[in-house]
Amino acid sequence: MQSKQYTLNAKQFNFQVLNFERNKTEYLHLICKNQMAIKAETALNILLIFVPVPIIGQFCGLSPTFVFFTACLGIIPLAGLMGKATEHLAERAGTAVGGLLNATFGNACELIIALAALQAGLVDVVKATITGSIIGNILLVLGASMLAGGLKYDKQTFNRTAATTSATLLALAAISLSVPTVFHYSVINAHLNETKLALAISCVLFTTYFLSLVFSLKTHKNLYVNAFDQDAEAAMGTTHWDIKKSISILLVATLLVVVLSEYLVNAVEFAAHSVGMSKIFIGVILLAIIGNAAEHSTAVLMALKNKMDLAINIALGSGAQIALFVAPIIVFSSFLMGMPINLCFSEIEILAVVVSVIILSFVATDGECNWLEGVQLIAVYLILGAAFYFA
Repeated sequence: MQSKQYTLNAKQFNFQVLNFERNKTEYLHLICKNQMAIKAETALNILLIFVPVPIIGQFCGLSPTFVFFTACLGIIPLAGLMGKATEHLAERAGTAVGGLLNATFGNACELIIALAALQAGLVDVVKATITGSIIGNILLVLGASMLAGGLKYDKQTFNRTAATTSATLLALAAISLSVPTVFHYSVINAHLNETKLALAISCVLFTTYFLSLVFSLKTHKNLYVNAFDQDAEAAMGTTHWDIKKSISILLVATLLVVVLSEYLVNAVEFAAHSVGMSKIFIGVILLAIIGNAAEHSTAVLMALKNKMDLAINIALGSGAQIALFVAPIIVFSSFLMGMPINLCFSEIEILAVVVSVIILSFVATDGECNWLEGVQLIAVYLILGAAFYFA
């Protein structure tokens, strides 16, 4: 009887040890995931020290180049805070209101910078920012996500239908940018109707964007991942945010972005000349990256957690929103400002967008990806970046 009791106790002890080891493994895995998220969030929050620097630099009469680059560094964490607050509010507000919040504030930082540049008369920079945001999301963000996830997992899968829908919307963006340019070079006296054409195309894009929201939020919402699971919330650093805090952060961050955007656009021409970069390169590469840096990091973190559906939704969804929502808003605003702009882009910008959409159709519509496809997307981005630099 005593021998059986010893045997039973030994089995219970072994079970407790096994259960402890299992819990310890899960606990350590959770700690690693949280540490990864904390590091990404901390790296962005450190850049908040640059928020007052361009204002102080301008007051002290420092170089416009210094003001420009410190404004860029200051906007990066503010854009991240705007994105976090928007996503948090969208989740708490429900599907319909949340979709509207994302549509309005999802790329608010890029819109603010573009409107500030438009008001300053920097039309080329405005157009370059639109182009850069589109190709940056398609090539850089998606490429970095596939590379990071692919180095950890042999093969990752995602919803093919949702990715194809986003890719088709981006193909529509490529068409909408190409048509005005072809119109400019092929129609006699095209300049007489270019702004009217831009307004007509913007209306079509704007309508298409909201119909795509109906598709993703209402009729086919089962195809799209809820972007606010626990891992996404931890990655974004909004675990302990309430609605009041989210609204306060969104308002303050938006106001500061508006202020820094003014300093940025006022110094962009001097900065471009002093460092030997063209304004188109600054718009396509620098301004496009700073407005999306926080969103980029979230997409990569999701890929590292094997959540490629979410990573692809972030990358392609943001690119589609720039083309179908932000670009039309800029055109509408230009008419309200009394300085209507057209959608006629340079040949190299059209090439960049078309090439990006073409390679996207090869790597993002088969339902699976690996690290080499990520390398290929980044390689195309670097090639285009070199072309813009020397343009």
